[in-house]
Amino acid sequence: MIKAVKGTRDILPPVSALWNQVESTARRVFRSYNYREIRTPILEETRLFARGVGEETDIVSKEMYTFEDRDGSSLTLRPEATASVMRAYIEHRMDQEPGLTKLYYIGPMFRRERPQKGRYRQFFQIGAEAIGSESPLVDAEVIEMVVEILSQVGLTGFQTIINSVGCKECRPRFVAALREKLTDVAPKMCGDCQRRVDTNPLRVLDCKVPDDQPIIDTLPSILDYLCETCRTHFDTVRGYLGDRGIEFEVRPRLVRGLDYYMRTTFEIVHGALGAQNSVLGGGRYDGLAESLESKVPAPGIGFSIGEDRLVMSAEDTRPDWPRETAELFIAPLGDAARRECGVLARELRRAGVAVELSADHKLKRALEVANKTGARYALIVGDDELAAGTYQLKNMTSGGQSAVTRDRIAAAVLGQD
Repeated sequence: MIKAVKGTRDILPPVSALWNQVESTARRVFRSYNYREIRTPILEETRLFARGVGEETDIVSKEMYTFEDRDGSSLTLRPEATASVMRAYIEHRMDQEPGLTKLYYIGPMFRRERPQKGRYRQFFQIGAEAIGSESPLVDAEVIEMVVEILSQVGLTGFQTIINSVGCKECRPRFVAALREKLTDVAPKMCGDCQRRVDTNPLRVLDCKVPDDQPIIDTLPSILDYLCETCRTHFDTVRGYLGDRGIEFEVRPRLVRGLDYYMRTTFEIVHGALGAQNSVLGGGRYDGLAESLESKVPAPGIGFSIGEDRLVMSAEDTRPDWPRETAELFIAPLGDAARRECGVLARELRRAGVAVELSADHKLKRALEVANKTGARYALIVGDDELAAGTYQLKNMTSGGQSAVTRDRIAAAVLGQD
């Protein structure tokens, strides 16, 4: 038997209904903040991620699905979307549009990492990018929007964590101090941390190995090295969040794993996910456009929500999510009724009713199926009903049954009577 590839999975009903509701909620919130949807290709040139994400990151060096195309070019399944969005922004000269460019995306990403709870090799992200401003006001609004999405999905008990990772002026001083301290302690840390001392010392702060945490706690803090501009920017972001009543914790060890981040970074965690408890991460990336050869600066800030992990948290928080079921189950009795009910079902669907038309010839069996699938109503149609123009509508919850004319079926099912 052929099975799904390791690290991938099928999203089946009824859980797919929850995915649809989460995505619908996100789209509704994005619309309220005037974000527009962008859909980028799943395949990109490999050099886009090598430049945008960083050749020394784990994503590029270990996790990307890269292959040679028939023309000899190197292509990669997108491991994240920010670089793709910025590529599209530059390619299509979206900088010429008036005002801030605010875009969102929903779709699959691919990384060959070790499968674990809530993490897959094909995974889904909901994300957004606000491009064209360095203002801390934009940072605060993006974080506010993230909190709004999670709240409207029904998630509770999550924690918002923020930090600043400085800029190209002050971060090098911090990295130098960090590398100097790591030179002494790295031999006591995991193999990845030992390698990162030379390649990307900031990633050491993101290490999740329990034995390394006491050592990481002794390392320098980025907040002690911020330049005046970055410090003012971070203080202003915190002030705006306080004005909005958004609770947060400043965590100096919070870094982003991608090279293009600077200044504001943030993460939201949730206890339902265990040790790997991050639901989303994001931050500012004012230098990304330049690294992709843009001649026009394009400062921006964005985030990506791990939709797989968000749905998992939402299931734990709200086990009573409604299922997608038929509102009306039509049970025709006889050949004439079956022909007529095909037309009737079409009319009702056009009126906005979710209809299941039974192919079963026996009423008892049809009603059993209607009950087991969770249909709200069943419509019984036989020769007598056709002749009278009046149908029997059965409430599958209460068991009550009433006669209804054809022109009132939709209103009765939709509760508009």
